[in-house]
Amino acid sequence: MCLSLVACTSSQSCHCRSGETRSGRGRITMRLEGKAAIITGVGHSGQAGFALAQAFAHEGAKLVICARNPERVKALAQQLKTEGATVIGVAADLTTEEGAKLLIDKAVEAYGSIDILVNLAGGLSKFGPSDELTLADWDHEINNNLRTAFLCIRAVWPIMRRQGSGKILNFSRAGGVEGSGAMMVAYNCAKAGVDALTRTFAHEGKKLGIYVNAIGPGLLITRTNLESMKPTPADLSTKWVSLDKLAEAAIFLVSSASDGVNGVILPVKGRNI
Repeated sequence: MCLSLVACTSSQSCHCRSGETRSGRGRITMRLEGKAAIITGVGHSGQAGFALAQAFAHEGAKLVICARNPERVKALAQQLKTEGATVIGVAADLTTEEGAKLLIDKAVEAYGSIDILVNLAGGLSKFGPSDELTLADWDHEINNNLRTAFLCIRAVWPIMRRQGSGKILNFSRAGGVEGSGAMMVAYNCAKAGVDALTRTFAHEGKKLGIYVNAIGPGLLITRTNLESMKPTPADLSTKWVSLDKLAEAAIFLVSSASDGVNGVILPVKGRNI
């Protein structure tokens, strides 16, 4: 436990007797020290995936970030390295078995083990009346949000089973948990599927030392969302979720602090939702 009572500035960190550090907000860090963590869907800075990567690195994790675009994932990995992270970038199409296998193989090659898998790949790409959705649009949403999570879990499962340990974190959404959200039927169904996927693998992993949980976030304060939705300051402060808050929930669910927590779909929302 940190015994230092010295307050740090936002640009500094103070060292604790245990070898941990205390952030500028007074929070003890290094909760993921030495853990090898894969985060998928890290395609843009200022978005959730990159924010999680930064937060995990700050807590001591060794990172593997993944996106489809090779140049983009290379640039983001380099940016994380300049911030002090241990990280490799992998470009892969996770809707394919080959892509998921490539990602897991690269992670094992780099670090020898995989302690954490965060399935963030996906997102909403089609918004409109349910009866006007094409089959191609349906398949796209299901593949990007549900198929990717399944393939990555299936690929990492034998490794975590041999280790006798592992933390898997999927991403649902508030609408997936509660069944709300009109005009995006395929996305909602995909995320409801992620919830079922989470609970099924949690049940199968509980005797193997593998914990599987999910986060159902509300509206996230990202650059893309701010530009497209233009929320009022009042809504931002009461209904939207900061990336810091999202990262704190994610760190809890992939760290030893959540040992014994299994099969949970954790809603992370604004305080007035």
